[in-house]
Amino acid sequence: MSGEWILVVDDEEDILELVTYNLDQEGYKVISVTSGEEALKQTRTRVPDLIILDLMLPGVDGLDVCRQLKNDSRTAHIPIVMLTAKGEESDIVIGLELGADDYITKPFSPKVLLARVKAVLRRKKGEPIGETDVIKIGDLMIHPGRYEVMVKGKHVKLTSTEFRILHFMARRPGWVFTRYQIVDAARGEDVAVTDRSVDFHITSLRRKLGPCSDYIETVWGVGYRFKE
Repeated sequence: MSGEWILVVDDEEDILELVTYNLDQEGYKVISVTSGEEALKQTRTRVPDLIILDLMLPGVDGLDVCRQLKNDSRTAHIPIVMLTAKGEESDIVIGLELGADDYITKPFSPKVLLARVKAVLRRKKGEPIGETDVIKIGDLMIHPGRYEVMVKGKHVKLTSTEFRILHFMARRPGWVFTRYQIVDAARGEDVAVTDRSVDFHITSLRRKLGPCSDYIETVWGVGYRFKE
């Protein structure tokens, strides 16, 4: 049994009951509220280990809750998993840029929800890969110190921008990054990277990675992630 405390925020009672029941079955301690105001009040009383946050809330909506939490040093570290309707792609992008850790679209599978929650909590507990650490995932090896990438033991020649994008994403497997986040990570003195050019760099990366090309996944309407 896990024992982590999770705050669930949703104004739909049936979804609130579904999420709360499944989390409770996994041993999580759950507090559920139906509004953004109540969510903010709860975090002032006790800081949860994770928040599952619906975006469409009455009064203070989910994006405002996320923005306020991430702008407060006491609560900025809390992982947030957003619950969204499929048509809210622009809100997903905004939420991720505000600092949310993941998102789940409605309707959703409780098993998928639990898997995402566990993954986010694991990332919170674990130490992130450092800037200079060698990354080995399957047949792919990334050596930051040497600016070297190998696939199945063979060197792959990447541009400096392609390397920065690959290294940035591989350090956070499973995390979804918007094009703007990738732009910020890939910017260098040698080349100007824009959100429109990210797709070009990703396409080029996949071509060069060959059998490891599917390690980079497209998240439609949002951006990209490195396969977990």
